[in-house]
Amino acid sequence: MEVRIGIVQTPKELEVDLGEGADRDTVLKDIEASLERGGVLWLTDRRGRRVAIPTTQVAYVEVGAPSNERRVGFGAP
Repeated sequence: MEVRIGIVQTPKELEVDLGEGADRDTVLKDIEASLERGGVLWLTDRRGRRVAIPTTQVAYVEVGAPSNERRVGFGAP
């Protein structure tokens, strides 16, 4: 599952691949709690690297669908 984070006053977005084992609902709850509480949002990517984002600098967060929900081909919506 991919998480894209837009940073204030930065033209590029931060992309973190959480891997297939990440639970979408848990990730959403963790992100929401970090943004409400303030401080730093910590994410761990599929390789075990930790990424810290100051919540005051977050413009938007986009959480992608888990890879098993992605469709490819002519029948994809």
